Amino acid sequence: MDIAHLHFLVAEADAAQRRALVELLGQLGASRVTDVPDGHLALQRLDAGIGPRIDVAIVDLALPGMDGLELLRNLGGFQGGPRLIVTGAQPANLLFSVETLALALGVDLLGTISKPVTAVKLKPLLENYTPALRLEDRPAGPRFGFQDIGIGLQKRQFEPFFQPKIELATGQVKGLEAFARWRHPEHGVLGPASFIDALEQNNRVDFLDWSMIELSAERCRWFQDQGIPVPISLNLAPETLAHPAFVRQITACIGRHGIMPEYLTFEMPESSVLNTDPNFIERLVRLRMMGFGLAIDDYGTGRSNLQLLARIPFTELKIDRSFVDGASKRRPLGTVLRSCLGLAHSLDRMSVAVGVETRQDWDFLQNLGCTYAQGYHIANPMEAAAFPGWLEDWRHFF
Repeated sequence: MDIAHLHFLVAEADAAQRRALVELLGQLGASRVTDVPDGHLALQRLDAGIGPRIDVAIVDLALPGMDGLELLRNLGGFQGGPRLIVTGAQPANLLFSVETLALALGVDLLGTISKPVTAVKLKPLLENYTPALRLEDRPAGPRFGFQDIGIGLQKRQFEPFFQPKIELATGQVKGLEAFARWRHPEHGVLGPASFIDALEQNNRVDFLDWSMIELSAERCRWFQDQGIPVPISLNLAPETLAHPAFVRQITACIGRHGIMPEYLTFEMPESSVLNTDPNFIERLVRLRMMGFGLAIDDYGTGRSNLQLLARIPFTELKIDRSFVDGASKRRPLGTVLRSCLGLAHSLDRMSVAVGVETRQDWDFLQNLGCTYAQGYHIANPMEAAAFPGWLEDWRHFF
């Protein structure tokens, strides 16, 4: 990308290295570079209210006064701050831990570079740059109270949008994941940020879950009537599954719409599935015996008990997007991704990579033997009526 319009900050204690990095940025096309020798000056300069806005900051971990870790902790509270690149003389595995820390702090990180910093290392990170919206530029989006959401559910204003799940080995569409959307009469199509908090605060996510289950089963029947027998995956809150009448109600639902259990898969976060409650485990086993699919969602973000994981009757392991995005370029991330895929394979489960954003991600996952992929590189979530046309285009593409 053209970086001539970006304002860079170089925070490096060693004068020679600082000078070399400024020159390197100039060779890559940068026209505005500010440099500082210590962490305190870097923090002052990165404060959005002092001086011209910094777009990208290249920060060394071994800064005097305030080191890179302390600087990251301070920057974690900034809203709409700069993108960061962290450099250091540390080995790659330790820099990967620094990336994990930065993400946990909420710092907008482009990546890390092990010294010496070269054009070959720096250029790919800069190519990933996209402008960060400042807080005042970000659309706030409407948020609604529980009563308004309940009225919207009663009026059937909520509907599932569907994102395709592709088999990497063949390019064939093997399923759809349902995402809740509110087709609001005044505000248009709204995502979960507008309604999920109020439902969670009132412990009634099950209202939304059952609406999505019923409508997804209805759409599944419609797809089959169009000659498109495609399975659908739905996110399910553990409290919805825990209801004593769940199995009876889901059996009645698929009976109403004339679909087989094999056409529905329930996705639950790793943190909620891995528990030892016998009633919960029995319900999972019963659903699998009936033919429903079960997927562990956001895998890698919880604290897995591998012995318990092996005993849960899930059919798919959905690998969190944080391990997928950029794994082809960052070796430690690729190592974690390989481990997740290896676990799924060893347990004879399907692996699903979530958040596939680029062709490079796709090719990397394909070479690793991942089963399925989802993400914006393939398609955005779409309304049911749009799927048959998209599928026709996809088949021509492949």
